[in-house]
Amino acid sequence: MKFKLAASLASALMLLACNRQPELPLKEVMAKQVQPAAQTYWDAVRYVSDETGDHEIVPKSDADWEKARKAAENLKKYGELLQSDSYAKGRNDDWKQFAQGLVEIAAQAEQAAKDKSVDKVFEVGGTMYSVCSACHTIYPPPVPPSAKPTDSGEAK
Repeated sequence: MKFKLAASLASALMLLACNRQPELPLKEVMAKQVQPAAQTYWDAVRYVSDETGDHEIVPKSDADWEKARKAAENLKKYGELLQSDSYAKGRNDDWKQFAQGLVEIAAQAEQAAKDKSVDKVFEVGGTMYSVCSACHTIYPPPVPPSAKPTDSGEAK
């Protein structure tokens, strides 16, 4: 009996260890997961004015709507991930609140895409941008070395 219990416990722990993916650094999560998913959602419904006129860009097929919905679903998962202790460690309490804000707006975004509501996807996309911007005000992304001003202030 003890052997079966120990074997079962060992098997369960091995399964957990095998299924656990290595955690990416925050910079990579944001650059390779969060930003592309957010951009995919924002690109689903856009209004563009250029030299050729005004253009309404909206999903034209079920696959287009599904792409927007999946992006929102992924953002919800990333918001949950960002609330984990490993990402929240060393940050203020507001970190988890911002991440929860992403979860909540992503759920609204997912529903808007499921409903195939052009107006709602556009509206929720704006709110999502505000949620992201609020977090980036407190936790700004790193500035790439090529974007930093030179010491003399002159362009080289």
